[in-house]
Amino acid sequence: MKLLDKILLVSAIILAVLITGLTALSALSLRQFSLYTAERHARSVAETVKVGLTESMINGTIGKRQQFLARLSGVPGVSHVRITRGPAVIAQFGPGLANEGASQEDVKQVLASGRELFDLVEVNDDLTFHAVIPYIATDQGLPNCLQCHKVAAGTVLGTVTVDIPFTEVRRQGLVGVGLVSLAVMVAALVALALLRRLMRPLAETAQAVQEVTSRAVGGNFSGRVRQHSSDEVGDIALNINLLMEFLQREVSTIRNRVGELMGFRADESGNQLVHTTELVESLVEASQFKQAIEEDQTKAEIYQRLADMLRVKYDIKRFSIYEVASSKNRMTAMSIDGDPGATCRYCDPQVMVEAGYCRARRTGHEVNSVAFPGLCTMFRPGAEGDSHVCLPINQSGTAGAVVQIVAARDEGDLASLLVPFVSVYLREAGPVLEAKRLMEHLRENSLRDPMTGLYNRRFLEDYVGALVGSAQRRKSPFSVLMLDLDFFKQVNDTHGHEAGDKVIKTLADILQRSVRSSDMAVRYGGEEFLMVLTDTGIEPALKVAEKIRAEVEATKVPLPSGILQKTISIGVSEFPTDADTFWQVVKFADVALYKAKTGGRNQVVRFLPEMWDSTGSY
Repeated sequence: MKLLDKILLVSAIILAVLITGLTALSALSLRQFSLYTAERHARSVAETVKVGLTESMINGTIGKRQQFLARLSGVPGVSHVRITRGPAVIAQFGPGLANEGASQEDVKQVLASGRELFDLVEVNDDLTFHAVIPYIATDQGLPNCLQCHKVAAGTVLGTVTVDIPFTEVRRQGLVGVGLVSLAVMVAALVALALLRRLMRPLAETAQAVQEVTSRAVGGNFSGRVRQHSSDEVGDIALNINLLMEFLQREVSTIRNRVGELMGFRADESGNQLVHTTELVESLVEASQFKQAIEEDQTKAEIYQRLADMLRVKYDIKRFSIYEVASSKNRMTAMSIDGDPGATCRYCDPQVMVEAGYCRARRTGHEVNSVAFPGLCTMFRPGAEGDSHVCLPINQSGTAGAVVQIVAARDEGDLASLLVPFVSVYLREAGPVLEAKRLMEHLRENSLRDPMTGLYNRRFLEDYVGALVGSAQRRKSPFSVLMLDLDFFKQVNDTHGHEAGDKVIKTLADILQRSVRSSDMAVRYGGEEFLMVLTDTGIEPALKVAEKIRAEVEATKVPLPSGILQKTISIGVSEFPTDADTFWQVVKFADVALYKAKTGGRNQVVRFLPEMWDSTGSY
């Protein structure tokens, strides 16, 4: 039920109760007044009868009292007057006329009690006010009743019965009550009409406010409230309209600005408040994501977070994350469907060795085969109808990584809708990945020799603890080779430092080719090199050392002044056979190298305990 209807219903009920109560009170009051008037009229008639009878007795015309009573009964407002003699009068003067005897019970009751009796009775279907009033003897006033009646004062001499017609009185009373009720009802209807007129603007404003606010809850702020008046109700409508205009303008501005940040065109349909809230929440979550990955130590951890974001938050089952090695123009699979150890699955493997084949890597822009089927020729669908969206993670103006989302035929539109939200995370991850890449690059440079690309001595110092701990846990040996070019100073003195640098680089290439990926080659200083052969005993280590020596001896280094050939001396020691500490093993390998140098150079020498005396001399 509407507000106006409720107000009118309640008002009508109140007015109905008031009308009913007022009508009842009016009827009751009129009845009491009518009875009071009839009683006074009956008393007056009875008093007239008393006076008339007294005068008749004094004047000796008491015998004509019947004519007097008949004339009195014809007076308007009086239907019947009758007198009744009491026992004392009958005893003194006789029974009187035939109709003056006490034949009715009410008359007998009044004669016995001396108290008046008033009642409404039905007489021939007419309502009559019936009054029986006693005539009591008194010695007060003139004439004195006791002068004629031999009775004591207070004796009931008789009664006067007066009947007054009440039907017309009742009819007039009902008419009066009806007129009053009608007047009140008309006044009530007029009041209801005025109340309805006064309350209509408030009710319509309340209804309009409800509709406008309901639409606002649904994200539609275009509703307005009609201003019916300039009073307080009109002010409410005006303020609601101002509020709706403000919300519409500000929510639209926030939605558009957030959409610009996300590269997302906001949809004008639907619940704009919910859309705006979702966009803002996405930005907040992306910002929190950035804070989390900034605290990660490695790029691998960041890529794993990106994979978790795709799988958990957006329920994307098939995807690939590739990292681009710009210096080598290659791509590396960092996560395929959440598996960091998987290889290329949804692309032609050529992109792994030649990153230029990847369209997203080459252009630095989104590649969407949902909207443009067949856009990328390198895509290899996992099932018929598959499409893909590739999003570059730009770093320093180029694509440093690529995220590929694979969607089934019926998932393409959903994947396109998710692109702006995923892109926010990728934009946040881009600078962090770039920072991690630069930090790794700086750290790598600080741990590698810039000329040869081999690890330097600083890296060796950082690596020692892990190397020894691993060997001890696995109870596996490792061997250390100390290498030094023979007569290297002559190269610099004779051919110049450029020739010396070329010889050093050539040796570094030989060392890198001669060992496994698990082994380590270090430029220890100048023309001196150190190699650690993990999980390798002394005999295999001697074979590797001899292989290196022979290859160096056979290598011809072209110089502007001719061909240069050099030899190398190598000392070999083993952990933990020769020593149980790394640096002691290095020292023993250096002792063996010294023996190789003093023993004629261009040879491999294995450390023996007799090469080292108790004083630390060799």
